[in-house]
Amino acid sequence: MLADTLTRSLTDVLERPDLRVIADGLVPILDVSLSLPFRVSGTLEPGKPFCLQTATLTLGGPCLEAPRLAPTYLRHAIELMRLLEPGANPYLASFAAARVAALFHALDTGEVAPLPAWLAVFSDNVPDAPALMQSWETLSAFLPDLPVFTQHEAERLQKVLTRLWPVLAPAESLMSGGGDSRLAVDPHTGLNRYSSSHRPRPWAITFGSSTASSLSERGFGGAEAARRGMMSALLAKQDPDLVQEGVVRRAREAIGAHFGLPEDAVLLSASGTDCELAVLALVAAGTERSVTSILLAPDETGSGVPLAACGRHFATDSACATLVGKGEVIEGFSPETRLIGVDIRAADGTARPVGEINAQCADLVRREVAEGRHVLLHRLDQSKTGLAAPDMDLVWELCTELGDQLSVVVDVCQARLSPSRVAEWVERGIIVMITGSKFFTGPPFCGAILLPPAIRSRLPSLSLPKGLRAYGNRDEWPEGADASALNNGHNIGLALRWYAALAEMDALFALPDPVIRGRLTRFMTEAVAMVKARPALTMLPMGTPFDDGRWDAVPTILSFLVEDPHAPGHPLALEDARRLHRWLNADLSPWVTEGEGSLLCVLGQPVPVPHPLVDGPAGALRLCAGARLVSGEPSHEGLDEERRLQRECMDARRVLGKLELILKHWDVLLDANPVPRYAPLS
Repeated sequence: MLADTLTRSLTDVLERPDLRVIADGLVPILDVSLSLPFRVSGTLEPGKPFCLQTATLTLGGPCLEAPRLAPTYLRHAIELMRLLEPGANPYLASFAAARVAALFHALDTGEVAPLPAWLAVFSDNVPDAPALMQSWETLSAFLPDLPVFTQHEAERLQKVLTRLWPVLAPAESLMSGGGDSRLAVDPHTGLNRYSSSHRPRPWAITFGSSTASSLSERGFGGAEAARRGMMSALLAKQDPDLVQEGVVRRAREAIGAHFGLPEDAVLLSASGTDCELAVLALVAAGTERSVTSILLAPDETGSGVPLAACGRHFATDSACATLVGKGEVIEGFSPETRLIGVDIRAADGTARPVGEINAQCADLVRREVAEGRHVLLHRLDQSKTGLAAPDMDLVWELCTELGDQLSVVVDVCQARLSPSRVAEWVERGIIVMITGSKFFTGPPFCGAILLPPAIRSRLPSLSLPKGLRAYGNRDEWPEGADASALNNGHNIGLALRWYAALAEMDALFALPDPVIRGRLTRFMTEAVAMVKARPALTMLPMGTPFDDGRWDAVPTILSFLVEDPHAPGHPLALEDARRLHRWLNADLSPWVTEGEGSLLCVLGQPVPVPHPLVDGPAGALRLCAGARLVSGEPSHEGLDEERRLQRECMDARRVLGKLELILKHWDVLLDANPVPRYAPLS
């Protein structure tokens, strides 16, 4: 999309990965004599489609004179052209595009120039009719001549904008909502609390899919396409509630299709922890007994899962933007819910034998049922370090023995299972929790529950806890769910996060199982050898998934301890491992001049692991294979499979090389404490 006449600074703007995806074929030209930031040329008549093929986007002198505003001007221009294409009201499209551009501007980090007044008016609340009239004096110059914009039209459109205002936003803004405070982007770093971004970050080497990933260009494009379709429908005067409901329901339908399940088998939830709460609600509503949740590896699931498994608020805010009391029982959930944790590791940090875990789970289930309680047994597949338990053979045995006194949910939130295997379990009566944010490398906070036929059939008769209103909306649940316990709103952020994940799923599952398995095996074999070859790293045993020929037999989480640079033979304690994890993702070039200090590297966040040589838990870092490793990324275009896998393996070596560099310069970095940022400092 570049022209030879563009300066280097403007070229950099046009090559930004987020703008490159959004532009998607639009080719602007530069005219330094144009006093406007941009101008759209072409035939424009209200109510008629605008032809992008014959239209021209010209960038003017202000893009060169104010380079820090150039990305905002370009984003504004692209949005305006996209909204005009389906034939939207040009006045409404202009105001909507200005709103999107103003919010886009606020997302950039570093030295950002203040917005010009004609654009700043769209940064906050909906402008009133006189403000719209005044802004049109500038906005009209960006378009071909139009009929005079009247006061009457301004008053009419102001009412329309008021209804649409919450969703007139860039995809990356929308995706940061509808979860909790961990999704909020720090304006100074451009990253959320997972140190990931809703914008593509292709310069970072990412093997952190067991925690969270920044979007790839493919994922960002999936979310952007869904947002663009929603915007076109909204500006075409379709009912806003029906449009947003359609966005959510189509996401549920697409998820179900990947697992061979209908839309009404899919229940969306903001995160794996939110899924836990919804599962408890469904199980408790279907029995008159008090529920006992038997939870595997509480330390290796999400930090809020033990609270959610008891029907308690697990954070101070919720997906529906409600402030809640962390730890308090949620309205409608029974305070008699009992939680029993089953450790997946021994006191010394080693993995417990699965047979031992099976025996403990069986004893606990039978004991709780004998006490007259309904048991919700969790199978974990997989933990944060790749372990799975109890065995499915035991699960089927207990289901046959105890019938409707037992419910089983499989935590597949890591999503490292073949969809065909998951579908088989669901059809046999197992509830399955999944996310799009781990193996599939979508953004954080996109969860879903796959419901077996029995629950789907009785769902309309279940009275759900009223406190679910803080966590779920009606359109996220299958038709017939208790509407009185759910919000009437729409979590567009959750839906767009899923569309990003679905783009990665589409690319992955376009490949046959043997290809997926072969690529994962190749990479993980080399990754294990790399870790074992480094004296400062101690690999933890990997899980051994059941192997019936499908790709999920390949373990894809490689966990390891790192030697403390000040205590040879001792692993880093958890807090020091967290420091190491942050510094890997930061540009260290101001403090470390050798090696690849500026390289941004993402591994899975440290998991607390008991260790006899550490006062408190050690921290195990995780090098993970995700869906993108198999399907590739746009930056891999032109590489054949062999060269691409070689590049992935080389990138893993570079990550471990930076890790060793950090250990060498530990004391210097401890004083500086570098902070991860969206892009390198340069």
